[in-house]
Amino acid sequence: MTSTQPASPPYYESFAPSAGTRPPRARFRSDAPELDLDCTWRFRLLPRADQPTGGFEQPGFDDSGWDTLPVPAHWQLHGHGRPAYTNVSYPFPIDPPHVPDDNPTGDYRRVFDLPHDWPDGPAVLRFDGVDSCFAVWLNGTALGYSTGSRLPTEFDVAPLLRGGRNTLAVRVHQWSAASYLEDQDMWWLSGIFRDVRLLSRPAGGLDDFFLHAGYDHTTGTGTLRVDTRTSARITVEELGLFDAPAAAVHEVGPVEPWSAETPRLYHGVLATAAERVPVRIGFRTVDTSGGVLRANGRPLLLRGVNRHEWHPDSGRVLDHATMLADVLLMKQHNINAVRTSHYPPHPDFLDLCDEYGLWVIDECDLETHGFEEVGWRRNPSDDPRWGEATLERMRRMVERDKNHPSVIMWSLGNEAGTGQNLRAMAEWTRQRDPGRPIHYEGDPDSPYVDVYSRMYAPHEEVAAIGRYAEPGTADPANDAHRRALPFVLCEYAHAMGTGPGGLAEYQELFETFDRCQGGFVWEWIDHGIRRREPDGTEWFGYGGDFGEVLHDGNFVADGLLLPDRTPSPGLGELKKVYEPVRICPDPASGTVRLTNTWAFADTSGLAFLWSVTEEGVVVAEGQLAVDALPPGGSTEVPLPVPPVPATDRESWLNVRAVLGGERAWAPDGHEVAWGQAQLGSTAPRPEPAGAAPATGTEGVLTLGPGTFDSASGALRSIGGVPVSSPVALDLWRAPTDNDHAQHGISVEDQWRRLGLDRLTERRVATEMAEDGLVVRSRVAAAASDLGMLVSYTWSGDADRLLLTLDTEPDGRWPCPLPRLGVHLALPPELGAVEWFGRGPGEAYPDIQRAARVGRYTRSVDELQTPYLRPQENGNRADTRWACFRAADGTGLRVEGHPVFDFSARRWSTRALDSARHPHDLTPEDRIHLHLDLAHNGIGSASCGPGVLPQYELRPTGHRLRLAFTPLR
Repeated sequence: MTSTQPASPPYYESFAPSAGTRPPRARFRSDAPELDLDCTWRFRLLPRADQPTGGFEQPGFDDSGWDTLPVPAHWQLHGHGRPAYTNVSYPFPIDPPHVPDDNPTGDYRRVFDLPHDWPDGPAVLRFDGVDSCFAVWLNGTALGYSTGSRLPTEFDVAPLLRGGRNTLAVRVHQWSAASYLEDQDMWWLSGIFRDVRLLSRPAGGLDDFFLHAGYDHTTGTGTLRVDTRTSARITVEELGLFDAPAAAVHEVGPVEPWSAETPRLYHGVLATAAERVPVRIGFRTVDTSGGVLRANGRPLLLRGVNRHEWHPDSGRVLDHATMLADVLLMKQHNINAVRTSHYPPHPDFLDLCDEYGLWVIDECDLETHGFEEVGWRRNPSDDPRWGEATLERMRRMVERDKNHPSVIMWSLGNEAGTGQNLRAMAEWTRQRDPGRPIHYEGDPDSPYVDVYSRMYAPHEEVAAIGRYAEPGTADPANDAHRRALPFVLCEYAHAMGTGPGGLAEYQELFETFDRCQGGFVWEWIDHGIRRREPDGTEWFGYGGDFGEVLHDGNFVADGLLLPDRTPSPGLGELKKVYEPVRICPDPASGTVRLTNTWAFADTSGLAFLWSVTEEGVVVAEGQLAVDALPPGGSTEVPLPVPPVPATDRESWLNVRAVLGGERAWAPDGHEVAWGQAQLGSTAPRPEPAGAAPATGTEGVLTLGPGTFDSASGALRSIGGVPVSSPVALDLWRAPTDNDHAQHGISVEDQWRRLGLDRLTERRVATEMAEDGLVVRSRVAAAASDLGMLVSYTWSGDADRLLLTLDTEPDGRWPCPLPRLGVHLALPPELGAVEWFGRGPGEAYPDIQRAARVGRYTRSVDELQTPYLRPQENGNRADTRWACFRAADGTGLRVEGHPVFDFSARRWSTRALDSARHPHDLTPEDRIHLHLDLAHNGIGSASCGPGVLPQYELRPTGHRLRLAFTPLR
């Protein structure tokens, strides 16, 4: 009997992260020649990783029958295979380090000509990102292989380069042992997706350097030192430093420190006899002294977002213009910090953060979340066989990004459990770069990190942490260490669909407790993939739209931007909550209080503009005289307007802080912050005079401008405007992602169990009185003994029809209501909307800080927010009146007594509830108008806490009063 020894594992199933690669180093540009290899490559996709190369790596191979593919790109987005989305689950069996035999493998070929003036000497082939494992040949000779998809890889290639034509061949595997380390919440996409370059490395050049630029906030001086492998000289003309030894410690200054608010960069040149490298120097010091995260001696308040790299057409392939657009949008929305979830970004993004000013937590390309589903058994974070692979990932990130002043923390990764390998990563990083704190969220003991980090902690837990009253852990030493750390929420306020709610309450906690230093909203952008129908209809796909067997649906659509980078209402809310200047007008005292919450910048670059509106129309305006407020400063400024208006129309004072000149990130006049206050009190609206209903022919009852069915009491028309669906109690909304709560406590489940999506109404009585009409009914669902007792009281005069809706719960309701109001249907031509109330965007009880009181116009179609999964959206809050007009000006005016919410759309709530994508919604021959007393709040229970108690719509007795006036 013979035995067969097991074969050595293939490189793509090896615990070793790479072979044949160069040591990691900083990424920089110099005056040494380089050759951009990004372009169209030859490409073929094979079904398995173990298929022979067939000699494709040889220069003479005939690839004329192959397809072409751009580099950088993901092959699934160019017709080769399909995207797949999972949040936690691995899309293959958990059998480390093995992967399936069915392993799509892409072969790439690029023939290039070496420029005739390319210098002799060392040369490096650099890949900035390849997913997930790749092997490389140059002119038929193997260079090695590498893993670490979002990290750079370099190979020495000088001996293999030829004058003239060269052949570069790359084999990329979709799955590898490294895939177990890259289980981030995102699409599984493969290929060479970042830049490829050939770099000349002159002998005696600057192969690597570490720029140390500290700042002493007590003296205002900077300290500059550059560690290099080769003797080098540094010149910074602005600082009077000329051709000085780079390795020496140079005290310079006074200098202007770098911060996200004041991103001052000094331009210099680092040089040897063989190479010159332009450097941008930001002097700043980061520490956690006294249990507080500080920069340049001042506590930080992180107003942050998590940012995946995403584009709806190219996936994680981003050009410079797209990265710049992200940075500008962040700055324009008062965001000051980014966590690079969950991997190092394209290095150009960090250059932009340096230039425009964003604090950055740079996160290692490590996540093993899928092991949680098997009890963390065999988790690589605690398996010594994975030690070198995890540590190499940390080294490659730190070495690549160490010279960016915007990077103020290193993160070991995300949702990778606990274990010895994480500790080893932290220990190496602390030794290599003691000037930056270390972050990791997944270990509650926090023994090897410098900040205490949590995800989605509810408000009450954040308050407890702020008071140093959080629950303890088993190890007393670790517990004491954690309690001495500053606290950040690395993820909070899950921005999925409508929402998120509760932002303002989180911010209040951050500003109340010194230990609570802000956090990072999840996340920046929806990861929708653009799809096109044959008729040209565009929509955005999410999990399950590409035939995946295992997927997590639209959980990939949880951003503050829609996939095409349209800001969502949630981003507008975040901008308001993150305002760096607090503006509090107080008409009673005739002053406005201004507070500068910036830590480093004063307000000298801002202009403060005021205006007074009467029912939304500006009647007076001007500019306040405000001396520059220092960081943290406050002042009270007298208002140049009387506290009580001379008119009985509702008047509001508005004060805005705008840029007083163009900035790199926004134009002159860009609004940074605003506040408003009502002047005087609102005059009560006159009640309609009572009018007895009159019965006409054919069962029609007339009451003022309204006509009713005399038998049922159902409203048919108002002043000739037909009402095709009678006014009826409305308790249901198409559940939001936060109502659904895929990873939280679902209130939608409770609502559906109660049958709120299938209510029926039983008329109890129709009563006519001298001054009106009363219709009583009971609303309930099949199989439930719970109900709502409803009374519709109609009255009116010649011009207006008044509805008083009274509701009383019948039975003990166990949960809040989705909404409470009425629904009716209007003719489709009444599609122009004007209203006086909160706007211009949608608002709900816990997300309405960004909606200011004013007069606005939109079309019905413009009122909609096209979330990737259709859901409740488009509500306008605290409306005093709203007009719905046809092109000729006729229509209907609705007034609140005192206010109401409204939404209007061309499809029913039932259709909205059942649609999977916006293009599934078909306009009907009517406008569905929802007039609400209130909505339940939104919260962020899609992956976080639910609605705060003060924003719940409890099923108690309620009254809604509305007046309807025909527009003729």
